Amino acid sequence: MSEKSRTPVSGRHRKPKAPAVAARRALVLAAVTPVAGALFTGPSAFAADKAGVSPVAQPQKRQGLDAAERKLAHQLDTGIHNKSLGNTVGGVVLDAKSDKVVWGHDAATALMPASNAKLATATAALTVLGPDHRFTTRVVYGDGTLTLVGGGDRVLTGDDLAALAKTAVAGLKNAGVTSVKVKVDDSLFPPPTLATGWKEDYYTDSVAPVRALVVDGHTGTDTSLDAGEVFARQLAAQGVTVTGDVARGQATRHDVPVAKHASPKLSEIVKKMLKTSDNNIAETLLRMTALGAGQAPTFTDGTAVVRDVLSHHYGVPLDNVELYDGSGLSRADRIPAATVARLLDLATDPRNKRTLGAIEKGLPIAGEAGSTLGPEWGRFDTPASECAIGKVKAKTGTLTGAIALSGVTKARDGRVKVFSFIENGSTANSNDIKDALDGLAATVNGCRT
Repeated sequence: MSEKSRTPVSGRHRKPKAPAVAARRALVLAAVTPVAGALFTGPSAFAADKAGVSPVAQPQKRQGLDAAERKLAHQLDTGIHNKSLGNTVGGVVLDAKSDKVVWGHDAATALMPASNAKLATATAALTVLGPDHRFTTRVVYGDGTLTLVGGGDRVLTGDDLAALAKTAVAGLKNAGVTSVKVKVDDSLFPPPTLATGWKEDYYTDSVAPVRALVVDGHTGTDTSLDAGEVFARQLAAQGVTVTGDVARGQATRHDVPVAKHASPKLSEIVKKMLKTSDNNIAETLLRMTALGAGQAPTFTDGTAVVRDVLSHHYGVPLDNVELYDGSGLSRADRIPAATVARLLDLATDPRNKRTLGAIEKGLPIAGEAGSTLGPEWGRFDTPASECAIGKVKAKTGTLTGAIALSGVTKARDGRVKVFSFIENGSTANSNDIKDALDGLAATVNGCRT
């Protein structure tokens, strides 16, 4: 989910309730390895074969579909016209093994993707940094000051800071130091700004100003100073006197390292981001991905790296794609359903399992508590969709005026299908729109007859 327009299930009102066959593209010729250094500057050995046909199957051309696929396409032709979805909706269903386009409706139309944009961010981060990458938070000492240095770890916890404090205090006491000042160094990222397409009131409900230091997922206006204050209290609790207020200041090369903490693997962070659609993790990963590619940790360079990875490393066409952030909060972002499905197709390809496998593993499962498809959000709980509980994995996306659902499921024919549905501009109640999209996903699964 992306904006504060999310509506929990409590209190909501419910009513009773030819083919274009894509040639198999050479997405990856060998295992993908993390990429470091400068931006990718040209087509790589991993670029897609350009000999495919249009990514959109038109309803009137279905000669290459078998009986089960024709039935599915017919059902989706009807379902996509659900009045709750309005008139601006794109959708596509692919056979994951063959890349055959089973069905499509305005799939090449550029639409606001909402949090489906996180799939692009995750793909780039895992490719540039590698799934085993960890982010490091450090503590250094110099001139009577302990400096907590942020390293872009958006899942740093209070317990992690406590462990850093314990190690730092042991070193201080061994050196006979009993009193320190505390500073925070978050200079890894430039001062926070709003992205193109962000509303000012996104702070701090939908996203926090993006900084390189945060603890326990806090979303205040200055997460760095907040983390420093938590750290200072932990130092005091262990017998070290902290003088003065926590302040911002950069560590120097003369400072002595006294403690460090490594985050969980990036693959685990990506799974957490996707399960809960965490905007703050997404924006931090965008900046760390830019740094990993040798670029500046900004919206502009971060999204440029994402585009470069998708187009040059994986051969994803980006003619109708506009990206301005990592989370999908930007109302200027545009991604067609066909492109979102292509990202999921990459993530589910066995040849990309080592690098991108965390994306599929991180997709919320229909009915999974604690995820954006959980019962607390009223998902997959209508007669038209509840049969798909546990059978559909999908990334949600919710902005005012834009709702998306894109994922994977094993269909009735036993083959895995990749789907993407993106709606923009419907005036229907958002819960009714989500119910309609859940129903489409259940249709793809085949449990809904």
